[in-house]
Amino acid sequence: MAKPGDDSTLRGRRVLLVEDEVLVAMELESVLGEQGCVVVGPAPTVARAIALIGQGGPEAALLDLNLRGQSTLPVAAALNAHGVPFLIVSGYSQTQMQAPELSRAPRLAKPVDHQKLLSQLTRLLAS
Repeated sequence: MAKPGDDSTLRGRRVLLVEDEVLVAMELESVLGEQGCVVVGPAPTVARAIALIGQGGPEAALLDLNLRGQSTLPVAAALNAHGVPFLIVSGYSQTQMQAPELSRAPRLAKPVDHQKLLSQLTRLLAS
């Protein structure tokens, strides 16, 4: 697994993982865990993700755009409302991600390059 050196920016940071594919969720959870992140979730449904956001605490999120056929735009809106920066991790093309709720979020395509994921997440949390 990729490790961004001795950077401890991610250690102890609470990251919400919104993903419905079990194997992808396990992979991302492992990558985050290796960096010392506290993984919130994974949330496989829009309702679960919104509930976890409402419980407070995530400092950042990884957001799949489609959970079992349901758009995660309501999750993006909730993250924006709570001031939680997020990274879109999706197989969708750029043209499918034009919603205003997603306008400021960086994007990574699946399959995810772990080094790019950690680099983007570090930038999100540093800003």
